[in-house]
Amino acid sequence: MIRIELKGEKWVVIKFVKEHSHSVMTSRKVHYLRPRRHFAGAAKTMADSYQGVGVVPSGMMYVSMDGNHVSMDANNRGIRKTPPAEANWSGKNVGTLNYALRPVNRKRMLGRDAQNLLDYFKKMQAENPGFFYAIQLDEDNRMANVFWADARSRTAYMHFGDAVKLDTSYRVNQYRVPFAPFTGLNHHGQMILFGCALLFDDSEASFVWLFKTFLTAMNDCRPVSLITDQDRAIQTAMSQVFPGVRHCINKWHVLREGPEKLAHIFHVHPNFQAELYNCINLTETIEEFELSWSSIIEKYNLGAHDWLHSLYNARAQWVPAYFRDSFFAAITPNQGFDGSFFDGYVNQQTTLPIFFRQYELAIENWFEREIEADFDTICTTPVLRTPSPMEKQAADLYTRKIFTKFQEELVETFVYTANRIEGDGAISTFRVAKYEDVNKVYMVTLNYPEIRANCSCQMFEYSGILCRHILTVFTVTNVLTLPPHYILKRWTRNAKSRVGTDECGGDLHGQESLTSRYNSLCREAIKYAEDGAIATETFNVAMAALNEVGKKVSVVKKTVAKLAPPDSLATGAAYDDKKSSTSAPDTAPSLWPQQDEITRHFNLNDTGTPAQSVSDLNLPRMAPVSLHRDDTHPDNMVQ
Repeated sequence: MIRIELKGEKWVVIKFVKEHSHSVMTSRKVHYLRPRRHFAGAAKTMADSYQGVGVVPSGMMYVSMDGNHVSMDANNRGIRKTPPAEANWSGKNVGTLNYALRPVNRKRMLGRDAQNLLDYFKKMQAENPGFFYAIQLDEDNRMANVFWADARSRTAYMHFGDAVKLDTSYRVNQYRVPFAPFTGLNHHGQMILFGCALLFDDSEASFVWLFKTFLTAMNDCRPVSLITDQDRAIQTAMSQVFPGVRHCINKWHVLREGPEKLAHIFHVHPNFQAELYNCINLTETIEEFELSWSSIIEKYNLGAHDWLHSLYNARAQWVPAYFRDSFFAAITPNQGFDGSFFDGYVNQQTTLPIFFRQYELAIENWFEREIEADFDTICTTPVLRTPSPMEKQAADLYTRKIFTKFQEELVETFVYTANRIEGDGAISTFRVAKYEDVNKVYMVTLNYPEIRANCSCQMFEYSGILCRHILTVFTVTNVLTLPPHYILKRWTRNAKSRVGTDECGGDLHGQESLTSRYNSLCREAIKYAEDGAIATETFNVAMAALNEVGKKVSVVKKTVAKLAPPDSLATGAAYDDKKSSTSAPDTAPSLWPQQDEITRHFNLNDTGTPAQSVSDLNLPRMAPVSLHRDDTHPDNMVQ
């Protein structure tokens, strides 16, 4: 190893160790990759030029686990060169997105860290109620895939699991272990975590197992929508496991090659990027998107641009206008462009033991940010900008961030007009437009007896917040307060409160299983712990109350008949059968981040020792929550 530091204006070598700590690979098995820019690579990588050379400018050394050469050109982005038999599946066909190709039957193993992973899971189960994990084994009884979710994440899913995102972008090199977190948004619009997976094999069968395991961990509650990266295996697995869930490909992932593919256009036409941004993110109907896209293509003479043509032909898979009829918790046009839940906590040097410490720090930071937002919502009073009683009502109901979004829509009603164009009775249709922009018209249908409205922009269906067009119609029809069916609980201050029912299972009756009762109590206990841990005073009150309730439960327990042991208990650890092998900003808007990409993968491969078999391990059952990070490690954890 070599360590270099910048001292003054010079780089100084401060440490050098020439001895190897691993077996030396032959030059035939060594491959060098340069770090990539966000959503693009260099126009032409120099990897091949430096094959076998001792020094790579500003580069990293990666070793192919099977010894095969890996090409890093702009088309395959680090994927192994496609054999002739697979060449026709490379996504060259116009009309389909260029899905990443994977080698078949690729083997990736944790080596000695497999035991560390299991030790960590067992430790968490001993401490955390409701901690869930599952391990899939391959035909050789080795780890194939791993999924886990702690109690706070599973509880959060019960409140905010309507819109889910699966992020598999922590996979830069095909021979690194892909790390895939499931995330969502809480009532403050903050990113939260539902669960995590390590995919040692990312085939279609692996994603089918992952989605089924995710559903099991979340009590079989399906989301309304799911956003994933651009991946053929994921898309096929989605159709099998989530047939009724609205699936959208992350537009960020689709547009990642934009700076490279469109660089020459940006250089010649400075306004092109802003126009393309508005077309993709700010069009509200399919017709509006189609007209805008056609106008851009014609204006800049891009009819023969293959990359833009392929994006257009696959538009129904990723353009927001095609998904506005379904709920995605989309409260900003650039939603999904704000990074990942683990950004800032992991990097290319993160090993498995260090990762779990960083994982706990990220969870703790989530908790702290949510408490801070709760405090801001409860303890401060927003400034009202209109005399509308609806605004006062919204200020009392919504969290601060959501109220701000609603307030923006309400204020905009002052520059809109609504004219009834059809219907005089119970159901009427209104034409809504700005005073100075009568060419852009929105159609709002209002069922007055039920106070239900539908707008052509479909903002409420997409984000759960009423649009300015419906609010304008409410104003002219004297609807002065928000109807209850337009107040989504998931955006309110009381989003995490319950009224004695299980969100996915309905009311609990006398004959429910012990597991159902246990899970319900765990969810309530987690919420209670979150509130009680905020300060020393709340902690003392919470502990005293728990002690008192514990005494009452003990008294009742003595009076009831002894319960027969259930036939089975849902365990926090699960093993699957051996898997089958199957193959608009204030400044100039941007479609992609300007900063360099943070390389997203973990150094989890260990070729020094074989992977340990986990087939004979007897893992504990369910679960306890610790709100404090444990910095200690088992004796055999790699430091």
